[in-house]
Amino acid sequence: MLNRLNSVNDVKVYSVFDDDFKTYGKIVDGFDFSIPIEYMENQTDIPLENNIYLPSDDKLEMFDVFKSVQNIVYGEAQIQVGYCNGKNSTYNGFEYHKGSEINIAVTDFMLVLGHIWQIKNNCFYVGDEKVFYVPEKTAVELYQTTLHLSPCKCKDSGFKNIVVLLKGTNTPLDKNTDSKNTESKLLLQKNKWVISHKDRQQLIKQGAFPGLIGENKELRY
Repeated sequence: MLNRLNSVNDVKVYSVFDDDFKTYGKIVDGFDFSIPIEYMENQTDIPLENNIYLPSDDKLEMFDVFKSVQNIVYGEAQIQVGYCNGKNSTYNGFEYHKGSEINIAVTDFMLVLGHIWQIKNNCFYVGDEKVFYVPEKTAVELYQTTLHLSPCKCKDSGFKNIVVLLKGTNTPLDKNTDSKNTESKLLLQKNKWVISHKDRQQLIKQGAFPGLIGENKELRY
């Protein structure tokens, strides 16, 4: 798959098992995610268009493996377990959180990643990112300094991804506070700072800052 992705795209596609991934995150090992993956395969759907994102899914959160993830990976801090399924294939923008995000690939997909220190005046320039292939049934931790957004599909049917975050992340803000703080312009939801491409109207209408500069690239497969 990785060879094919590199043959059809004009950007290099790396593997999350490459050394290039080490500044963005790491492979999460030592946990058996087979039961929640089976649940995702059999009990969740991929929408006909766009993506569906559910920050917290009660059934996923009942699986014992996520109690272990909370205790071991997050040091007993409360977490939420949800999912993102969809058919996205374009960059669209970036988000980041204060705290790591775990992605568990139910299907193959690609992640477009950057570093928060590459943001200049609340803008990120296309060309500074790297694209990584995540094989199905692989779990990765994305550090809080890693810019990311929705996965990009590797097949026509789309992708499925389990998402683990600190509890409350990606939920509506209680209030919007005016601030002269530069970063505050990127705060879109609780623990969610977003830079959007100007063409991604779905994000712009929500109030995302149009700071992804350059082509809103589409990844092929």
